[in-house]
Amino acid sequence: MGTTNIGRRLFGRRYHLQILTIFMKKLGTIFLITIFGCLSGCRDIYVNPAGYDENLADFEATWNRINDVYPFLKFKNIDWDALYLVYQKRTQEAQGDEFIQVLNDILAELRDGHIYFEMKGGAQIYPWYPARYFKDKHTYDPFVVRKYFDRELTVTESGSAEYGILPQNIGYIFLSDFHDDYLVHEFPTIVNSLINTGGIIIDIRQRRGGTSQNVEAVVSHFIQEPLAWPKFFLLDQSIVIDPIQPKEPFYSNPVIVLVNGSTFSAGEICTEVLKQLPAVTAVGDTTGGGGVASSGNPPEARGEYILPSGKLIYIGTGYFEKYDGQPFEWVGILPDIRIVNTSEEIENGIDKQLEYAIQFITLENCNR
Repeated sequence: MGTTNIGRRLFGRRYHLQILTIFMKKLGTIFLITIFGCLSGCRDIYVNPAGYDENLADFEATWNRINDVYPFLKFKNIDWDALYLVYQKRTQEAQGDEFIQVLNDILAELRDGHIYFEMKGGAQIYPWYPARYFKDKHTYDPFVVRKYFDRELTVTESGSAEYGILPQNIGYIFLSDFHDDYLVHEFPTIVNSLINTGGIIIDIRQRRGGTSQNVEAVVSHFIQEPLAWPKFFLLDQSIVIDPIQPKEPFYSNPVIVLVNGSTFSAGEICTEVLKQLPAVTAVGDTTGGGGVASSGNPPEARGEYILPSGKLIYIGTGYFEKYDGQPFEWVGILPDIRIVNTSEEIENGIDKQLEYAIQFITLENCNR
């Protein structure tokens, strides 16, 4: 499909509903042509007469969208055809809002932490999340982290990151958001403020999705030559992404990336890319395993999809592989050094992962 810029929207980020609605209207003719060309076993949605069952239409649209674009049905050994009959029956039996549970359950069959549906009021519901996320949900606490500093951390204007210098002259960056383009504008200032430290700890525990341009904004300050992305597939096609280009200021001292089971999606992509650099070491526990992605280009690869009732579902249309060809999905990223925090230690004000990172960088500097 050639080179494309996927930086606008990846990893489950929202799109404007108006744009999607206009897009759906424009594609109406194409949908009809597709429907009339289907074989008898095809279940594509058609324009229903007045008085059609809205729940059944939403079910059909959901089933078809997943069948058409979701990349992991085979990988996860999901018999999607068999599930059609199960959930069609449940939909027919559902009364009114009971269908919300049906929709939740059919999406949960994908066992994908990116998948969600959005009610008309805007509430997003995620039917499934990986067990590693819940295991580590309470093994990180920003207030415990702050106890290791003798001064206040600086929070960026967007609130997407906070940073400071530990007493050992080690820089610390907590990334709270990979969304929008905040890091593109703010990360150079962060690195510049930490340029004279003996090392940097990048904390991306407890992170979820975001965009590739923010991943690139982080990685670009730790490389001196262009760095290739891991392989990306969109709608079953391999997509060539322009390499990450180095940017100033360049940081050359040791870097530790802190991860755990709640590190997910864009946080995992960022970790995997940084791990390719000799100065970077990943410390913590295995990440959550969220590999699905989507893109606004081409439009049919958008993750958000409007159902006939106006509800919105997010279904990923592509995915990244790790550099070794293994999937991110379900597998996650193993740290270079496994250090496990417990919720009890966190409750007692101890962050072993952070402590190890400090000791590691201190020892690296002593051995220079």
